[in-house]
Amino acid sequence: MSDVTELNRRIDAEFTAADDRIKAFQTEQVQAYEGRQERMERLHDVFHHLRGVWRPRLEALVKKFGDKVQVTPVLRPSMREATFEFQSSLAQIDLRFAAKTDPDVRTVILSYDLDILPILMKFDAHEETEFPLDAVDYDAAGQWIDDRIIDFVKTYLALHENTYYQKSAMVEDPIAGVRFPKFAAACKLERDGKTYYFIGEETRQAFEQQK
Repeated sequence: MSDVTELNRRIDAEFTAADDRIKAFQTEQVQAYEGRQERMERLHDVFHHLRGVWRPRLEALVKKFGDKVQVTPVLRPSMREATFEFQSSLAQIDLRFAAKTDPDVRTVILSYDLDILPILMKFDAHEETEFPLDAVDYDAAGQWIDDRIIDFVKTYLALHENTYYQKSAMVEDPIAGVRFPKFAAACKLERDGKTYYFIGEETRQAFEQQK
């Protein structure tokens, strides 16, 4: 019978190597987790400083529009967001400013998103800028927010001066509560001798589910 001592040694060596790889992986993941937690704490401090940058600017925007705007804040460990819903008889206007981080918590990302329905003119719907977590330029962040606010104001004023939005043949989506030119309707529905117009298939379906 052959001696299997060497074979057993080699098998044991493979198991030992596998165990070592698992332990190394576990150590690496724990260190990665601890590092991410440390960066999350720094992110919290960055958000605190950024609050002093964006708060007066966003408050100024709200003040200028008075009761025409409703603000909805969202706070999460890795994100701060404010959504502005502007009341307009011409369109549904939602503006969002957000500060967030990447999955590994190494950068701070500022974002601007503007949704206008119906879309009857060109406008900048999304902008982003980012900074390293450990080197956020708060002056640059403030200037970026200022520029985006001015971009929005220009878009808002242009919308209310746009002939396509000012057409006399206006209809209203019964679900979204938005008035818009009849030709911009995504779909319509005949019911009980009345025609209903919708800005999207989603609101038409919601309307039908009410009946």
